[in-house]
Amino acid sequence: MLLSILAIVIGLALLVWSSDRFVDGASAIAHNLGLSPLIIGITIVGLGTSAPEMLVAAIASWQGNPSLGVGNAVGSNIANIALILGVTALVAPVIISSGLIRLELPVLLVGMLVGLVLIWDNYLSFNDGLILLLSLFIVMGILIYDATRVKPSDVLIGELADEVNAEMPLGTAIMWFSIGLIVLLISARMLVWGAVNVATALGVSDLVIGLTIVAIGTSLPELAASIVSVRKGESDIAVGNVIGSNLFNLFGVMALPGLIAPAALPHQVLNRDYPLMLALTVALFLMAFRFRASTSSRRIHWFEGLALVAVFFTYQAWLFLDP
Repeated sequence: MLLSILAIVIGLALLVWSSDRFVDGASAIAHNLGLSPLIIGITIVGLGTSAPEMLVAAIASWQGNPSLGVGNAVGSNIANIALILGVTALVAPVIISSGLIRLELPVLLVGMLVGLVLIWDNYLSFNDGLILLLSLFIVMGILIYDATRVKPSDVLIGELADEVNAEMPLGTAIMWFSIGLIVLLISARMLVWGAVNVATALGVSDLVIGLTIVAIGTSLPELAASIVSVRKGESDIAVGNVIGSNLFNLFGVMALPGLIAPAALPHQVLNRDYPLMLALTVALFLMAFRFRASTSSRRIHWFEGLALVAVFFTYQAWLFLDP
């Protein structure tokens, strides 16, 4: 048991470190090959930040534990909104002013409804996974098109461009990309091994471990980054990261268990976890699209942040009462 817990801790730490190296290397390679910073920021950086979840889902599914991958995708989305944005709003009001964010949110909400239709039969099939994966490419195309129509002065557009390391030589970029990818694979394997062993020892399901330990662990770095952003007055960045991560989790991470190990879903996914993820997305949508016109009203206040955090911890307690 102790060795499994150690594998989870070390695996999460290496997963975070290698994900950063992987993103830096991949974005620098793309920049050296002539891709625009905006496209790199939306696609490669967005994909890289969800690389830990995708690898965990892929490895877990390959080893016969697809529920862990599904739990990781859904649990990460719940944690991103309820925990990350909730705690961030407690530190400072989260103002939503970026036009790009207000274009991304409807796409995320529609995607949630599409996902709900696909799993309505409590089964994640190969075709469901394929539809989700194809939807990811369609969504990326929509976001790139929308980003080109948003004002260049949009705060999130500038931040996406800043994510690209334009100074890294091609050789160095390839080195960090390779190291990041190798360590990502090793650390994801460690994390899955430890998580499955802990689930067995505690007598809980792979789904619950994916919704709790794995989901929270892979979301903690984004929590720290969001708090730093909002303290610097860059709250749009925090919201943009959450929405981007949720899009990749929904379409990319959720697709992998279906493509690799199609299986029936635990009934709790449709009855408990997915509805909460959808409800939190609707809540975020309403916060961003308030009926008042002023930008100052489009913010997540401290009391809304407190409500989000309360929902998150109540949900975590519910998971262990109804595993």
